[in-house]
Amino acid sequence: MLVALPVVSQAQGLQYPGFYIGAIGGVNWMFNNSFTTTVSAPGFGTVSGTTNGSWNLGWGAGGMIGYDFVGPRVEVEGMYRDNTGTLTVPGFAGSVGADINQVSVMANILYDFNAGGQLVPYIGAGAGVAFINGSLNGGGSASSTQFAYQAMLGVGYNIDPTIRINLEGRYYGTTSPNFNNTTNVLGTPVTVNANPTNNNISVLASIQFRFGAPAVVAAPAPAPAAAPSYMVFFDWDRSNLSAQALNTIKQAANAYKTKGNARITATGHADRSGPENYNMALSLRRANAVKDALVREGVPATAIAVIGRGESQPLVPTADGVREPQNRRVEIVIQ
Repeated sequence: MLVALPVVSQAQGLQYPGFYIGAIGGVNWMFNNSFTTTVSAPGFGTVSGTTNGSWNLGWGAGGMIGYDFVGPRVEVEGMYRDNTGTLTVPGFAGSVGADINQVSVMANILYDFNAGGQLVPYIGAGAGVAFINGSLNGGGSASSTQFAYQAMLGVGYNIDPTIRINLEGRYYGTTSPNFNNTTNVLGTPVTVNANPTNNNISVLASIQFRFGAPAVVAAPAPAPAAAPSYMVFFDWDRSNLSAQALNTIKQAANAYKTKGNARITATGHADRSGPENYNMALSLRRANAVKDALVREGVPATAIAVIGRGESQPLVPTADGVREPQNRRVEIVIQ
């Protein structure tokens, strides 16, 4: 398991490091067994012989809490098992009904193959403590606490990163319990001492809910591509084009030609140094001057829209009457 720890860095899409909880249940076969039993009663002496136990199909259920390293897993598990059957006890005619139920608390180590995939085979082993109770149908019961051990072989199915189901076969056993049971028979106390073996095979299904999977975040929508734009600046109270402005307009015309089917908007602006209505007319003259230059560069006049904004949309906010060079401009946008 320690050698396998580097797989933690290779987590796949359906499995992530983190805690999980789960529930488990299924059927349990307790092995038929033969063991020495001693029966004693006052005035009758002691009889020792072999008891044969024949056990019916039983059941088991429990839960677990664990941590998944993506490959290796460790968990603490609690299970309850119950089997009924019959015993042939020395000194008694016929058979006696009996029940064995046991609670186990186990520490398990497991390893997932193909961790993070959809289908995940796994193996595991565990050790812990079992609290075993045996009872006879005629009355009387006895308890014993023993060391428990188990081995697991199964396959899991990752429904998604948070839910997994498993189907497994399991061998489970304990050291032999020591039952010392005293029963009153016809007014006489009868003591039965037995040391049966306790070996089981189970077929179990489980469901696990995992924590630690990253939240699924939708990818942001791609930002719309910005339309190409150019800016031409003017002297104060002028609409004629400088050499630098003509060079910028030529670049805009070339961009239009490479774009193919496009539209150009030329929006004129003025600073706040003159009357508002005058600035509106000045911004239109500037926009039309840019349009004429674009036409000379080969852009069809029908592809150009001219807009005047006057002093209403300054690039640099100023007080009224302030001359601001960056506000005396035409913005050329190609769409």
